[in-house]
Amino acid sequence: MNNNGNNSNSSDPDRPVRVYADGIYDLFHFGHARSLEQAKKSFPNTYLLVGCCNDETTHKYKGKTVMTESERYESLRHCKWVDEVIPDAPWVIDQEFLDKHNIDYVAHDSLPYADASGAANDVYEFVKAAGKFKETKRTDGISTSDIIMRIVKDYNQYVLRNLDRGYSRKELGVSYVKEKRLRVNMRLKKLQEKVKEQQEKVGEKVCSLSCEVDLV
Repeated sequence: MNNNGNNSNSSDPDRPVRVYADGIYDLFHFGHARSLEQAKKSFPNTYLLVGCCNDETTHKYKGKTVMTESERYESLRHCKWVDEVIPDAPWVIDQEFLDKHNIDYVAHDSLPYADASGAANDVYEFVKAAGKFKETKRTDGISTSDIIMRIVKDYNQYVLRNLDRGYSRKELGVSYVKEKRLRVNMRLKKLQEKVKEQQEKVGEKVCSLSCEVDLV
């Protein structure tokens, strides 16, 4: 094995180019899949390795995830663009990691990501400087943070839905008073919608009668 991340068969024209992509991949969504698709299609013949950080590393440097590390690994294994998943991936890759996995290129979007030094150094600075970086484009309008914000925005509706599905208020972290208030508010909302619907029906009937009178 040489030091540029290629194995001894690098001159073999049939050898796939080994491309590495990494991330957290929490609440795996089509934005993640599209970035991995781009990485997979970086070369005509690509073997895509995807590294995913474990919970300990992720919670330390980025924050709490919704999915556990096992769930995130398994989500990646079911993505058709992924050839191999590397669990417990390092936050910052180095030459030793590239050599260990025979990695030729690293694929990611071009935004700088802070490393573990606290000095705001870019995680991908090493591979960019070595000419081993393949840029992928982010998908606008979708991200893990966006999905979480939608849930937070409609929090009360999701709580009620799950209560109706059989989850206990304790499992959902909801107090007795909160549960009762939510149910009362939901009943009031349904009543208001029913009244509005009836008013619209009455309005349609009045309009219809008015039209008939005009025709006479």
